[in-house]
Amino acid sequence: MSDQPREPHYVQSLERGLAVIRAFDARHPELTLSEVARICDLTRAAARRFLLTLTDLGYVRTDGRLFSLTPRVLELGYSFLAGLSLPEVAEPHLERLVAEVHESSSMSVLDGDDVVYVARVPTRRIMTVAINVGTRFPAYATSMGRVLVANLPDDHVEAFLARVALEPLTRRTVTSAESLRTELKRVREQGYAIVDQELEEGLRSMAAPVHDRTGAVVAAVNVSVHASRTSVGLLRDTLLPRLLAATTAIDADLRVTAPRR
Repeated sequence: MSDQPREPHYVQSLERGLAVIRAFDARHPELTLSEVARICDLTRAAARRFLLTLTDLGYVRTDGRLFSLTPRVLELGYSFLAGLSLPEVAEPHLERLVAEVHESSSMSVLDGDDVVYVARVPTRRIMTVAINVGTRFPAYATSMGRVLVANLPDDHVEAFLARVALEPLTRRTVTSAESLRTELKRVREQGYAIVDQELEEGLRSMAAPVHDRTGAVVAAVNVSVHASRTSVGLLRDTLLPRLLAATTAIDADLRVTAPRR
């Protein structure tokens, strides 16, 4: 929990309850009481109260030792996704791209230091973790995340680099802030990102930005491939033109699509 001074209206118990929900992720779908307390910097007693309250409300389930989220937590983000025109505009283009390249494609937006998937058209499963709308991954180790961070204002990029924990998710993961800064600069200049087995061994991914009617980058679209089938060179030479064509088409549709109110 942050130690920074809070405004008079601030409800700390709400912050802590949301932190308990966010403690669960793709790498930690089940947690013990002690693990939740540690991750959220809570006492065991406080963590227990939050977990049991969330269980009573139907957002968490437990077998008596391990806790996990229930599908009901999707309600918390549904209103945002339901009002977002991006997925409905993008989906036909993702479907067309997947039909052309015979590889999975997704769209994500930046939420804090993570990417959150808002649309996905799969072909075959190539990751050990199932990906669905709402799935989150650390931005620093994903092609879509690098596209989105690279297109932030310079001071936001520096703040991101200063605070993010660059954990080695694989032996290839970039874990140096200076190396990541250099890569983000390259991504911004070239207009796309390629991540080679940094999120998961055997997974290569390439992403390009999506722009709104003002020209601001609001999302990213990727193509994911298995490293045994597709080299980095083939990604760049064969799949990149089709990916860029798809994002250009999405940009064009967003320019004429009325924003949701």
